[in-house]
Amino acid sequence: MAEQYKATRDEPFSITHFLIRLVVGAIVLAITAALTPGFSISGIWPLIFGAIILALLDYLALKLLGANASPFGRGITGFILAAAIIYITQFFVAGYTVSLWGAIIGALVYGIVDLII
Repeated sequence: MAEQYKATRDEPFSITHFLIRLVVGAIVLAITAALTPGFSISGIWPLIFGAIILALLDYLALKLLGANASPFGRGITGFILAAAIIYITQFFVAGYTVSLWGAIIGALVYGIVDLII
């Protein structure tokens, strides 16, 4: 497990990886918003910008903190980090609203949908 964690941290930045993560993140974010009470996205542009902000915050968390913001990737730390990133995103994107409970439930739904996709 330590080798997998180190490999994740040491991989170089790839624009292709970021774009794929962005598209998948937008799809997962749309499904999460549709299934989660207290979480709404008002259109396609807030969805796209929300996915960009989520991807950037996830990348920053990985590089600065060394923690993967996946609810199932790093246990309770990843779950809390994912909920925080979902909640913080609303301050950067107009049309993206989430309550605190919506962020917590959204992190769980996001993790499950991401795991399936």
